[in-house]
Amino acid sequence: MFKIQEIREIIKLVDASSIDEFVYEADGAKVKLKKNGGATEVVAPKKEVIAPVVQQAAPTAPVVAAPVKVEVAPAVPVAEDASLHKITSPMVGTFYAAPNPDSPVFVQVGDKVGDESIVCIVEAMKLFNEIEAEIKGEIVEVLVKDGQLVEYGQPLFLVKAE
Repeated sequence: MFKIQEIREIIKLVDASSIDEFVYEADGAKVKLKKNGGATEVVAPKKEVIAPVVQQAAPTAPVVAAPVKVEVAPAVPVAEDASLHKITSPMVGTFYAAPNPDSPVFVQVGDKVGDESIVCIVEAMKLFNEIEAEIKGEIVEVLVKDGQLVEYGQPLFLVKAE
């Protein structure tokens, strides 16, 4: 599977170029980029695959970010328990457990949260979006790792409701 940094670099390079469509396949994973109203599509096998490092050239023109959609298979299987509430990602982006690398995490297993407690940040398009628990309870499990790419609707935390 592609690393998020590799995908970001490919997006920057395609955006800076004059091409409108780009497809790259490696080890069963596929990245397809379309500019001007198109979408970004990442197709990967369900098992974890380590992709080779892509040789990258420096962009020759200023890079302007274009809205893209990245879809990946969830990395962590979610425990199915009807008594637990799932806090899900409202968008595609990068999950951050703390406000910055030098700060403690927002929540960890065993912490109590309220309706408006901030549990993490999801960064999308250089915007850092604070995600609230929206339920009172106790964090039972953290389902993603810091810096991991998450998709829309992907469960991030399991919470035992009070």
